[in-house]
Amino acid sequence: MASPSNPSSASEGYYDFHDEDDAAHLHALGYKSEFKRDMSPWANFSLGFTYLSPVVGVYTLFAFALATGGPPMIWSFLIVGLGQLLVALVFSEIVAQFPVAGGVYPWARRLWGRRYAWMTGWIYMVALLVTISSVVYGAGPYIAAAFGIEATVDNTIAFALALLALATTINFMGTKVLARAAIIGFSAELIGALVVGVWLLVSHREHSLSVIFDRMGAGGDGNYLWAFAAAALIGIYQYYGFEACGDVAEEVPNPGRLIPKAMRRTIYVGGAAATFVCLALVLAVTDIPAVIAGTETDPVSTLLNDAFGSVGARIVLFIVLISFLSCAMSLQAAASRLAYSYGRDGMIMGSTLLKKFSPTRHVPPYALLLAALAPAVIVIGSKFSTDAITKIISFAAFGIYLAFQMVVFAALRARLKGWVPSGKYRLGRWAVAVNVAALIYGVVAMINMAWPRTPGAPWYDNWIVALSAVIVVGIGLVYMVIHPLHDRSSAPYDDAIPKR
Repeated sequence: MASPSNPSSASEGYYDFHDEDDAAHLHALGYKSEFKRDMSPWANFSLGFTYLSPVVGVYTLFAFALATGGPPMIWSFLIVGLGQLLVALVFSEIVAQFPVAGGVYPWARRLWGRRYAWMTGWIYMVALLVTISSVVYGAGPYIAAAFGIEATVDNTIAFALALLALATTINFMGTKVLARAAIIGFSAELIGALVVGVWLLVSHREHSLSVIFDRMGAGGDGNYLWAFAAAALIGIYQYYGFEACGDVAEEVPNPGRLIPKAMRRTIYVGGAAATFVCLALVLAVTDIPAVIAGTETDPVSTLLNDAFGSVGARIVLFIVLISFLSCAMSLQAAASRLAYSYGRDGMIMGSTLLKKFSPTRHVPPYALLLAALAPAVIVIGSKFSTDAITKIISFAAFGIYLAFQMVVFAALRARLKGWVPSGKYRLGRWAVAVNVAALIYGVVAMINMAWPRTPGAPWYDNWIVALSAVIVVGIGLVYMVIHPLHDRSSAPYDDAIPKR
């Protein structure tokens, strides 16, 4: 049996962690625990759920999806949910063996190597920071509506920055406060989704269930598959967040067993909640053809006002705002743990600051500041060019999917080279099949996200998603050449595959 002080042999699968505590497991992987394991299984799941945030995702994209694909667009939740469940299963095996803070970056590091991990983490980091800015910016109009204030550009920016500051404050209070806030956010969002959904179905239902099989003219006379694929973006943009459960692996007791469960629950519960909310909205929209024709551009607001009145709609808006706050807070937690993990391994400029740890709050303060300041700069930039901000944000979901699939591909490569997962969660004989299916799903989803759908727009707008990905990867490659700190990092890497 390998000694716990030998990270390489331990991670190759020769060491039995079942009788050792979490600190010993982390020590065997080459790290000393600094975080406090104050995050319960319930809080860990809540963190993933609030990151996924079914209310934020559905309310934001419902009008687009309904107008593009008609009521059958709801089936995308089932299709995408199954695809992302496959990805979550692959991640579960990895995090069970390597429960290290930072998520996709340390996983790619152990499965492949330092350079591959650096690029995986870079893509994920940029995507997270952009997503944080898009969430708080998207909350601006809802905050204005909740308080009866006009949603001007300046007001939207001010509200977005205020929400970002509040999320940062919660994160700075430590894991225990973050965990409680995640549970509160989860509870408010789930109860709000159920109450709104049930009320719409009971008192404002306009259609029977058969409507989800009727496209009502969406897609025109062409092949409906293309219209459905475009509308399916509501599902594709919905199902990520489960990886956040693993981003805070060093803050969860017994992470090898509990985090895989939390990841799967995030998919199950989050997907079910999102599907239910979407179904309730579809069945309650009075004039679906008007939405498809483009004459009704904000069916959610119209529906909430009709169903709940001005006072009730405002209460619902406050619940929605809790969802936005919880989502931003969870995204920040994930981004800061990734930045801390980078800094701890000495992988990037500024590592000296990023790896610093507060002994009183038990959080990485400078990594958290990065997760606040970078999104703030993007939000403030909207003052000068809303169009530019839209282009920047277009990379967010694609970047997260790309980072996911880099890990999925690394896992498949490692399996073919002899990696046998040794954590507390294993897929057994189904591992390779699940891994291949997850990779195929991810590639198809990314093609769907990047596919040009505005032939009348300039080519750079038509290809903005793919173009933004090329730019982010290109900047990362240039940085790796100019400042190759990753090659000097002495932390363990490329040790999942047994060495002969």
